Amino acid sequence: MIQQNIVKVGMADLNIATDRAVLKTTGLGSCVGLTLFDERTRIAGMAHVMLPSSQIAREASINIAKFADTAIPDLIERMKRAGADSSRLIAKMAGGAQMFAFTSQSDAMRIGPRNVESCKEMLDKLRIKIAAEDTGGNYGRTIELDSNSGILSIRSVQFGIKEI
Repeated sequence: MIQQNIVKVGMADLNIATDRAVLKTTGLGSCVGLTLFDERTRIAGMAHVMLPSSQIAREASINIAKFADTAIPDLIERMKRAGADSSRLIAKMAGGAQMFAFTSQSDAMRIGPRNVESCKEMLDKLRIKIAAEDTGGNYGRTIELDSNSGILSIRSVQFGIKEI
């Protein structure tokens, strides 16, 4: 049996992996698991994005991994320092669910959809193509990104396991 090295990415966290390691994050409800992969160097990155924009931060010192607009550029920089080329990065993402039904359609209550929109806007701004996504719905997900193949495995109670 092959033992795989698992690199855990917590909530409002990000990390990179190489050498056949697998990036994993759990508890994606309204959060987005955004992954980047450079197929040539086999460098993978993952951010567990909680909120769409650092503009809403109230604290003086922010956790850059928490927000789409700060996590994605930081993840790219970490991957570049490890040898990835930003022009080859391919994105995949999962999560961004609307976990609770609200009678109000207030934008403040649409955290999941807003997280997805913000991630897409940032990737578009940085000219990174989205290869695949499994976003929306009203259920949680756990994801794993294989740094050797770039395959993103998505597990949910409702739909089992799928790969993109």
